[in-house]
Order: sequence, then C-alpha cells, then structure tokens
Amino acid sequence: MRILLTNDDGINAPGLEILEAIAEQIAGPKGEVWVVAPAFEQSGVGHSISYTRPMMIAKLGHRRYAAEGSPADCVMAGLHDVLKDQAPDLVLSGVNRGNNSAENALYSGTLGGAMEAALQGIPAMALSQYFGPANLGIENPFEAAAHHGATVIRKILDTGIDDGEDYRLFYNINFPPVPAADVKGTRATLQGFRRNTRFSVEPHSSPSGRRFLWIKGGNQHEPTLPGSDAAANLDGYISVTPMRADLTAHDRLEALKAIE
Repeated sequence: MRILLTNDDGINAPGLEILEAIAEQIAGPKGEVWVVAPAFEQSGVGHSISYTRPMMIAKLGHRRYAAEGSPADCVMAGLHDVLKDQAPDLVLSGVNRGNNSAENALYSGTLGGAMEAALQGIPAMALSQYFGPANLGIENPFEAAAHHGATVIRKILDTGIDDGEDYRLFYNINFPPVPAADVKGTRATLQGFRRNTRFSVEPHSSPSGRRFLWIKGGNQHEPTLPGSDAAANLDGYISVTPMRADLTAHDRLEALKAIE
C-alpha cells in the first residue's frame, strides 16, 4: 500500500513521527510511506488553501517533503506534484497534538488535510490524541495513538471505505486522554458539541502599548451527549466518526419547500 501523510503541527512535530510508525505497519514491507507536511505549524487553519499565493516545497529526505502551506495544500502538493505519477491508496493526517472531537473538528487543519484528500477521491483518515491529566505526564503522551492506531485503521479499512459518493467519506479518529493500557475499546460515534464552552479571544498589550488578541480554547473536558465523540473519549474509548464535506442541512430541506 502507498500512503501519503500530512499534519497541521508541522514537519518536525512528534505526532507525525508517531503517524509514520503507524503508517509503516499499515503499508507493510512492500509498501511506501510518503510525507508532505507543513514547514511550519498550521493548527486551526481548517480546510484553508493558499489560493492567492504560491507555496515553496522542499525535499528533506527520502519520500519526505515540507511545503509552506496548509495541510490541504500539502495534500494537493502530494497528489499533484510529489506523487503525480502514481496516486496513494490512503491519506493519513496527524497525529494531532490535542483532540479534534466535537466542534474542534470544524477548526482543525488535521481534518482539513483529510477532507481535501476525500474531495480529491482518495480514502482518508485524521488521527488526533486527546490530552488530559492521565496522559500528559507519561513518557509518551501519544501512547494510546501509537499503540492502537494501526489496529483501528485496519478495522476501518476492512469495512470498505470507497462508497462512490460525490462527497466521499473521511474518518475522524480521536484517541482518549489515557495511557494505552487504559483504552477501553473503540466506538463509532456522532460528532459531539460542547454546549457550555466556546473558543474566544483574550486581549493582551505589548510593551509598546499595542493591543493584541490571542485565540483561547474552551474547556476540553466538557462532556458531550452520549454516543458522540468527546463523550466516548472522556470515557476512555477511541472514537471513529465518519464525515463528509457536504454541508447541506438535509433535515431542513423539506421545511424549506414552503419558499418555493
């Protein structure tokens, strides 16, 4: 199997090293693992692309490239430049430092990379590691993802992920904030919503008196509804959420017939 990797934490991020090890297991001894990742951190950029400016791409080593762009840019660079003669069988994005459950998925560059792969017709998965008191202090806080990642990906692949729809499936995988030995299992989940927390801004002033705003995340341990991603993660389970880039609110179409 030929696998293309990207992330949003950047080419030197520890989570990418974890993902490379996972991908090597999936690809097998006769497979290929290629990396096209952002030269600099791109957290929170969502599915943005560098539409109004060119991006530099540099080869850093064997099957390893860095691009000055977003994760979606990196996927396009991988598909249409680095691997233009033979497309990959799978795109993996991550392993993100922090969860992309619930509303975080909408901001995530990690998911943006997987979404772009799906739009380009390539099976894709985004992997993220939830952090919390139980795993932040251990030697490898990505331990749950490192230990269980390959198994979860294989299980998803075994279900058959080429559904032939215009907006193809991609998968949001979040590993719980616990050591690998404490992971209870895997759950297929809905995307949750943290009802009592939001992203916000925090103002600061520079020594010169200029005013700046830092984006500030909310409480990541706010529970979501049962059966949703963050709820499963906080209960010790890996969540797998099937997603599409189709933003249509299908449940409202019938009600809107009245405007016709």
